[in-house]
Amino acid sequence: MSDDVAEQIAALRDEDWGVREDAAKALGDLRSPEGVSGLIEALEDTDRAVREAAIAALMSIGEAAVPDLGMCLNGPNLSVQEAVAKVLSVIADERVATPLQSALLSRDWAVRMYATKALAKLKWVEATETLVLLLQDTVKAVRDEAVSALEAIGEPAVAPLLKTLHHKEWTIRLRAAEALGKLRALQAVGPLVDRLLQDPDTAVRQDAAKALGEIGNVGAVDALLAILDVPSLQTPAIEALGKIGDSKASKPLVKMIKALRTEDYEDRTPACEDNQYKMELSAIEAAVTALARIKAPHTLPVLVSALQSTLIRQEAAQALVIFGPQAIPSLLDVLKTEQDTNILFYAKETLTRLGWRPGQIRL
Repeated sequence: MSDDVAEQIAALRDEDWGVREDAAKALGDLRSPEGVSGLIEALEDTDRAVREAAIAALMSIGEAAVPDLGMCLNGPNLSVQEAVAKVLSVIADERVATPLQSALLSRDWAVRMYATKALAKLKWVEATETLVLLLQDTVKAVRDEAVSALEAIGEPAVAPLLKTLHHKEWTIRLRAAEALGKLRALQAVGPLVDRLLQDPDTAVRQDAAKALGEIGNVGAVDALLAILDVPSLQTPAIEALGKIGDSKASKPLVKMIKALRTEDYEDRTPACEDNQYKMELSAIEAAVTALARIKAPHTLPVLVSALQSTLIRQEAAQALVIFGPQAIPSLLDVLKTEQDTNILFYAKETLTRLGWRPGQIRL
């Protein structure tokens, strides 16, 4: 052991917390495996700054610290467990995958969260079943990390998630649908369509629609079109259709946009006084964006005409940007004929975002 390392290890026991903190930082800078034992002891220090410095130092030492850290991961001190799990969530070494998997069931939620992060980095297939269980964890941060970990594991996580789509708890079905969407699992299309059409909970049906949009398979189009008349499902269904991009969806979306009457909204308040206002308009806005993503040429005039409505003008302009350079000639026609300064502003801004510059084409 070098004199520098020995000196800093001794300083970890100094009465002055500032000296102990500096010693932990110095050991991190030295990155010597010989400092690991002393730094692990410092994880129980009475001063938070010292504990944080020890955590950072262990992260700096990295792989050399892993074996000793793994032995502490399931120890009696929950604070040490949490600190060790935090370090291992950064180092993520396969040598401690088994104790990390056990830590998924810790009574400390932070330990569960950090262990989940570590196993996500390792893409540890053996943890799949336990990670599925964590979809029902009482702590949102743990649930979110479990979804991310299952996404990282990929294909091996699909089968247990498909089973979970029929869990008695609606919240579990919802998170399973979310995870399957992130995995873009083609074999999940049928089961998700079933949840979309049959699930007794609206939130699960909404998440099934979102997941089908993420997967992007045309096999879901008919089911999504079938629920367009259900107000609570309209917006997620339309957004999903836009992501799938099948031109079959363009006709009902065009019909929806053309049916919008600005005057019907003139005496309505989009805040808490009129809850239907936001729901109805969000579906129209989603339809505008979905048409742009589908990029069916015959829908371009509808998007250009949508600039006339103050309710969806901004969304229409953004949609034309998404539609791409094919929209430029139609927007140039707007510049030639339109008198409304606000519409002209949006048309010019959209042209600029599409890469057009004045002078490229004579008006």
